[in-house]
Amino acid sequence: MDEEKNQKQADSAKGQSQGDKPQPQEKAAESQAQPKPAQAGNTAEELKELSDRHLRLAAEFDNYKKRTAKDIENSKNIGKAEMLSKILPILDEFEIAIDAMAKKGETDRGMELIFSNFVSALKSAGLQEITAEGSSDPYKHEILMARESEEEDGKILEVVRKGYMFNGIMIRPSSVIVSKKQESKKDDK
Repeated sequence: MDEEKNQKQADSAKGQSQGDKPQPQEKAAESQAQPKPAQAGNTAEELKELSDRHLRLAAEFDNYKKRTAKDIENSKNIGKAEMLSKILPILDEFEIAIDAMAKKGETDRGMELIFSNFVSALKSAGLQEITAEGSSDPYKHEILMARESEEEDGKILEVVRKGYMFNGIMIRPSSVIVSKKQESKKDDK
């Protein structure tokens, strides 16, 4: 009987000592329920960091959308420029035909209307004629020949073939004849 009494006392002593200390499961629950002050600061920093990362990702995605839209627009313009470069010989032939009619004294209003409608359609699609006046520009003019003249060097005297651009893209430079200073003749005595 003494043994049972001693056992009960030992068990009750264990229970009291264990009851005073929280069990490992209770420790985990308490640590999750009540954040420590240091953890609260970390959570605010983590929230700020995640918010900054979110804003950066949103900005990167917006930049990606803009860049993609610009690339698509550039691709469309390059395709249109290729198409216009194939049509330009037709435009040249119309100009030659109109010049030939004027030299013969014939007036064919129909041909002139076709030409003007064709030119206006190309201009509405974005075609721009390169001006060929004044001094030659190596980025816009192709010099075919230099002719001696009283004019200053490099001045455009004649346009052999018109040049065209499409939305800032060079399709074809103007082919021009430019002036070259006449060499003064020295008399032999």
